[in-house]
Amino acid sequence: MVSVRYIVIDVDEAVAFYRDNLNFKLDKHSPGKFAALSRDELTLYLSAPGAGSGGQAGGIPKPGGWNRFMIVTNELDSLIERLRRADASFRGDISDGGAGRAILLEDPSGNVIELFEFKKD
Repeated sequence: MVSVRYIVIDVDEAVAFYRDNLNFKLDKHSPGKFAALSRDELTLYLSAPGAGSGGQAGGIPKPGGWNRFMIVTNELDSLIERLRRADASFRGDISDGGAGRAILLEDPSGNVIELFEFKKD
C-alpha cells in the first residue's frame, strides 16, 4: 500500500471532493484537522496546515505544488466531463503523447491529481 499526505486548506471540503468525485472511502476523520481516505492501494492523508505532527514536519506547510498521485482510468473523457459538471478545476488541457492521455486535476486546495488513460490498442 502507498500513502500520500496532502496539506489542505479545508479538510472537510477536501474529504467531500475526494469521496464524492474520485470514489475514495473515508476511513478516519477529525473534522477540520485530519482525514484518512483510501482508494485501491492508496491511502490519502489530508491535514490542515499545522495540524498534528505530520502537519508541522519540515516547517510551515501549504497546499499546492506539482507533486501528485495518479488515477488511471479507461474513461478519461467521461471522468473529465463529470468533474467539470461538479465545477472541478484543472491545470491546462489534456496532454496526448507518450503512453497515453492525461490531465491535471486540482483539489479544492490546489493539490494536483493526475488523471491518466493508457493508449487504446
